[in-house]
Amino acid sequence: MHVFYLHGFASSPRAGKALYLAERLAAAGLTLHAPDFNEPAFETLTTTRMIDQVETAMAALPPGPIVLIGSSLGAFVAWHVAARAEQRRESARQVDRLVLLAPALAFDDSSFSELGQEGLRRWRESDALEIFHFAYGEPRTVGYELYADARRYDSRAAVVTAPTLIFQGRRDELVDARMVEAFAAGRPNVTLRLFDDDHRLQASLGPIFRETAAFLGLSALA
Repeated sequence: MHVFYLHGFASSPRAGKALYLAERLAAAGLTLHAPDFNEPAFETLTTTRMIDQVETAMAALPPGPIVLIGSSLGAFVAWHVAARAEQRRESARQVDRLVLLAPALAFDDSSFSELGQEGLRRWRESDALEIFHFAYGEPRTVGYELYADARRYDSRAAVVTAPTLIFQGRRDELVDARMVEAFAAGRPNVTLRLFDDDHRLQASLGPIFRETAAFLGLSALA
């Protein structure tokens, strides 16, 4: 089994959740593969580039079931990696299971609603939006193509049949829990678990990992 962790926006593969998961999966003899979406440059980040990075990493591994664990924007990427593999019918590189943490599945206009139309115009013209990057501990800029490219991906229309487990906080300040509930409701392959937690889900990592381990058939860790 090959397990991937796809980190969120302005985060990194060395974030707390990634380290937590890597340590616990190591007890089952599993390596957590965690692509760094900040490379080659955060400024040129796009959804398409992230998807391509994951597909390249998947293709480099020997045959085996593939599990994608995605956090926030990483969950958006995971969903579309799985959809693209199913669309191409690449059986050897199909995603076996998905675990989505606080999934930013509507990474579109709503994700940048605080900018307003004037803010989007300034971003487009300057090609630079300054945000605080948590992994670097300082402000960084990202190009407008992040927004333009993300609008090409519709999570609701994407067809994914792989068993999917979603963990969502009811007090999430970035991802609307109601949107996630509506997204999961019409998909029989999706199981949703709600926690009284915020976007980071830090207070819920214990139960999240135990349920994830059971979902992946790692009974010794559940």
